Amino acid sequence: MKSNVILKTAPAILAGVIALSGCSSSTSTSTESGDSSSGKTVNLTMSAWGNPEELKIYQKGIDAYTKEHPNVKIKLIPVASDGYEQKLLTQLQGGNAPDVFYVGDSTMVKLVQNGSLADLSEFMKTDSSYAKPDEYPDGLWGAAKDGDKIYGITMDCNPLVMYYNKKMFKDNGIKTPQEYFDEGKWNWAAFDEVTKKLKDAGKQGYIGETWTMDTWIWSNGGLTYDDQGKYVMDQNQKAREAIQFVSGLREKGQIKYAGSLPKGQGLDAMFMSNQVGIVAAGRWLTPMFSQMNNLEFDYIYWPSNTSNKTEPVQVPIAFVAVNKKSKEQEEAMKFVTFYVSKEGQKARLAGNGSSVPSVSGIDDILTSDKTVEHSQYFLEARDKGYANGSLKQFKGRIPGLSERVNDQYDLLLLGKQDVDTTVTNISEETNKLTKEFKTGN
Repeated sequence: MKSNVILKTAPAILAGVIALSGCSSSTSTSTESGDSSSGKTVNLTMSAWGNPEELKIYQKGIDAYTKEHPNVKIKLIPVASDGYEQKLLTQLQGGNAPDVFYVGDSTMVKLVQNGSLADLSEFMKTDSSYAKPDEYPDGLWGAAKDGDKIYGITMDCNPLVMYYNKKMFKDNGIKTPQEYFDEGKWNWAAFDEVTKKLKDAGKQGYIGETWTMDTWIWSNGGLTYDDQGKYVMDQNQKAREAIQFVSGLREKGQIKYAGSLPKGQGLDAMFMSNQVGIVAAGRWLTPMFSQMNNLEFDYIYWPSNTSNKTEPVQVPIAFVAVNKKSKEQEEAMKFVTFYVSKEGQKARLAGNGSSVPSVSGIDDILTSDKTVEHSQYFLEARDKGYANGSLKQFKGRIPGLSERVNDQYDLLLLGKQDVDTTVTNISEETNKLTKEFKTGN
């Protein structure tokens, strides 16, 4: 599952969006209502965004639950990605939202603030819950965890790694990222070297995107926010160095900004057509790349510029949450904890090469897939990484701030402003919107 924010910023991720349809049962009454243990019919609705293949995967999780609870009927309502948040907010305000729904990482904070979501924390302590909080990495809660309260759970995740074209490296006599990694030398200097050699060979070295900049900052030991969620990038030299490194590679022509590509041309198409050596993404590109017979690729962890072999990366996620006004709240909570549990994720992700389990204990789903050699990098990235809205990415809790920050990186990578101006503008936007957020103005 990809974050709804990432769906909007990376066009290659979502195709064939389903048309808006369906209605909620959260305010309607079934002829026989009650929890699943009573044997009476329970009707639930769940809304989600996704393309046809993704919807089939979601349905597997639903079917696995209803097989165990045959008296529970769950209707999946597909909603178009572009209008998903507004549709959900309107439904919640009108009292006719589904019982269960997907929530994008940037939407979560709004729903926590306006009191739309049921608190799952007490239910998750009971024997009726299929999932426990300690089964999920701390960095994946984002804005869904507010103190001890839990308002949503990530159904799977997509940690950032780099994909590289093995054949392109081999054909041009360039040492692969994996060879550097095995030597303990997969760092910025190595990344600079391989992208230069790829450029000299007439290829693009790397296609970059604005929203991955925090990962570059962390790879240098830098910070945008500290462990308490305080903005520190304006005072953090390591962060500035990382932004300068990326900007400098663009100026040297070793990396290409995705936002400067011709309309209709994305990093995925360039990678599949052997035009670029390295791209960054979660696991969502794997199924498409694996279908290309002439494409030989592997994963590599993000290059580190510290004494550590690896540093944290960004982890795109989305959540499943329960409508606070659902008339079947207990059954909805039971279903949600199943959907995100080991059993639920196994039902959805087995044979699905586009996501990574967010729950511990089923890593074999990933490691048993030998389609690509080094899939374990996704697991390490998951366990070390941070979701948007976590304290290390606090901007995800402030409505509109991530977009404002990306707008500034866009200007930088288009060559329209320098690093100092970019950091200054980001700091001004951050301070302004953070103040408004905290004061409620």
